[in-house]
Amino acid sequence: MSSSRRVQVAVAVAAAFSSSAALAQGPSPYLPLKMAPEIERQIDQVLLLAGRPIVRRPIAAVTVLEALPAACQVDSLLCERVRAYLSSYTERFGVAHVGLEAAGTRNSEKTLPNSFGMSAGDEWSASVAGQFRIFDYMQLQLGAVAYPDEIIPSGSMLSIGNHYFQLDIGYRDHWWSPMSDSAMLIGTQAQTMPGVTLSNYKPMTGWNFTYEAFIARMDYVEDIAYQGGTTAGYPRLAGVNLAIEPVLGWSLGASRVLQYGGGERKRSFGDLFNAFFSPTRYDNISDETGSDDQFGNQVAALTSKFVFPARVPFSVYFEYAGEDGSRAEGWRLGNVSLSAGIDIPRIWRRFDMTYEVSDWQNAWYVNGVYPDGTSNDGHVIGHWGADDRLARDAVGATSHMLRVGWAAPFGGTFDVRYRTLQNEDYGVGDYQREHDVALRYSRSWNEFVYGAEVNVGSDVFGEDFRRVGAFVRYSPGAREEFAGPIEPLPEQAARNVDIFVDAGVNVSQVEYDPSDGGVTPIEKTSSVGPHIGVGVRRAVTSRSDLGVRVEMDDFDGLTAIGVRALDYRYRVGRKLSIGAYAGAMRLNAPTAAYGYYGGIGAQLRDVLPRLDLTLDLRASDKIARDVLLPSDPAGNTWGDVIYQMYGASAYLSYRF
Repeated sequence: MSSSRRVQVAVAVAAAFSSSAALAQGPSPYLPLKMAPEIERQIDQVLLLAGRPIVRRPIAAVTVLEALPAACQVDSLLCERVRAYLSSYTERFGVAHVGLEAAGTRNSEKTLPNSFGMSAGDEWSASVAGQFRIFDYMQLQLGAVAYPDEIIPSGSMLSIGNHYFQLDIGYRDHWWSPMSDSAMLIGTQAQTMPGVTLSNYKPMTGWNFTYEAFIARMDYVEDIAYQGGTTAGYPRLAGVNLAIEPVLGWSLGASRVLQYGGGERKRSFGDLFNAFFSPTRYDNISDETGSDDQFGNQVAALTSKFVFPARVPFSVYFEYAGEDGSRAEGWRLGNVSLSAGIDIPRIWRRFDMTYEVSDWQNAWYVNGVYPDGTSNDGHVIGHWGADDRLARDAVGATSHMLRVGWAAPFGGTFDVRYRTLQNEDYGVGDYQREHDVALRYSRSWNEFVYGAEVNVGSDVFGEDFRRVGAFVRYSPGAREEFAGPIEPLPEQAARNVDIFVDAGVNVSQVEYDPSDGGVTPIEKTSSVGPHIGVGVRRAVTSRSDLGVRVEMDDFDGLTAIGVRALDYRYRVGRKLSIGAYAGAMRLNAPTAAYGYYGGIGAQLRDVLPRLDLTLDLRASDKIARDVLLPSDPAGNTWGDVIYQMYGASAYLSYRF
């Protein structure tokens, strides 16, 4: 590092520390969410470069300020740009964002993803965000999103408390997912709901524990099931998110969201308490519990996010969610969704990239009590893909998103994004594959960001849509030259990160249980098939490594994709390692089947340079799918069929 570069980094670090101190006590303001994509992306890059895994949003300003010193060591120019933007949050009063957009559109009913219910046919939008610190332990944030016929006070709230207990009263958003383009439980697909939230932005204990809990009022619903008929009213939505960071750079979280009440349906705190802690007794229909006794509707998710400190850090993250409990067991999620993503903040100096995929089974965002499930004002509160289907069609789907950014040498940035969605073919609609391509160009000038965006594609019904817009956004501290050189992490840090690929064979037994009371016998099949995988791990102690891995196996013609959300290795000696892993498996059965799996293994390192030999033993929990097809067993007891996998894999791993 040159002497001038050291001075630049030192100045940026000192400025970051002083800015953080200005907000060290009292409630923290939140940064805009899905309003200002340019600065939001740069904030994500800062947190990633600093090794901070973020699994929920909106992000507290203090969290970013505290991450700046570490990020400045890697990219001082990006650090300075974000620090300048955050200066509006360190003053007693500040306007952090004002945005205006005008667009020419083709008439379309498609909902724009993650845009508070806005349609692709809407010809203008506006947004604003600012804050006023009343005194040290009380703060007012004012924000809004507007488009034709709607004004949503998103981001408007009164905050009271401190860094361990911050109470927010008002229109506070919730995005509970490590994914940047979708959230299965709750995100910004629908309009923001008024509510009360309690959370901490400063982690507690040595495990860096964070929490967030809220209760909100949903929009008016007319056809809530009750006593053989319907009632009408405003359902409540409650949620709890808990997360820990037991190792620097790895966050593990769990979330629950409950929909209940509305009209004459019960909604006391005691009922909420019972349904939360005993969902299979109070919130699942059974012989003892009818639809009137059922508390409401619940969804849950487990999340994991790793930041790997390679020469240029990157992150890998997963979300495993369930629309309900499986087989009356709350810990085993049913009607599953699995999402995965990778975020690389800098490639070849001027590029960055994000890729995310989500796959979900049937029954998401529909419910027997609330026919539209967890929806608000006509839009699902979770994944944008579920808005792209016929109303109340409980069909599963798969979505992909690829985003590439380029900081052009002549100035400004290009951002190209491709989304695709495929609904399953057992739904009530005749669906086609959806394609959505967007290209945005933006430049900065005198604290303003301006540019244009083109969005074209075809939806699941085969209808074309297009939107061509121009925008201008006030962004404090905006400057053109934020694509500066990265200072790679020390080579020693990179040595602690291994990226590898696997290739070998598996020997397995698959047990198929039709669950129809013995009418159809249980089938057991043994097979030998190929095994491949790709993974990354990092050293966390002198002998222990943690990482993630995606692997693929063939089980007698059934393709299984396993996601090791936790992949642990212990180096016993110079050559021998032992390990254990746990994660989720997707089996490509007639319809997708999901469940937990795990195993143990032993590894002989460096049998040849960079080549390791591994033997793993594996077992699954109940890999389930609902009975949906005419060919599925009739008279099914639980409404699903089960697959169990047991086996071993032997393979070679090559480390790059």
